[in-house]
Amino acid sequence: MGQILLFIIAAVIIGVGFVLLVSRRAREEVAGICEVALGQTAKKNANKDKITALLRERGKLSNSEIREALGVSRRSATRYLDELEAEGKVEQVGNIGRSVVYRLK
Repeated sequence: MGQILLFIIAAVIIGVGFVLLVSRRAREEVAGICEVALGQTAKKNANKDKITALLRERGKLSNSEIREALGVSRRSATRYLDELEAEGKVEQVGNIGRSVVYRLK
C-alpha cells in the first residue's frame, strides 16, 4: 500500500512539473510574439513618420519615390499611404497609375 501511495505522489509531482514547464514555455512564446508585433508596429510608425517628413520637405511624392526612400515593397508603401489617408494626414492626387502622387492635407 505504501509503494502505491509513493507512486501516486511521484506521478502527481511529475505531472505538476510538466504542466509548469509547458505553461512557462507557452508564456515565453506569447511574450516573443508580442515583442515581434510591437517591433513591427514601431517600424511601421517610424516609416509613416518618414513619409510625412518627406512630404513636408518635398511637397508631393509618388508611391515609387516613397518605396525608394524607405526601401520597402510597393505593397508596404501603399499600405502606409492608405493608413495615412485614413488618419487624415495625406491625400491622394490622381486616380490611377503613374500620375498618382500624395501630399499632406
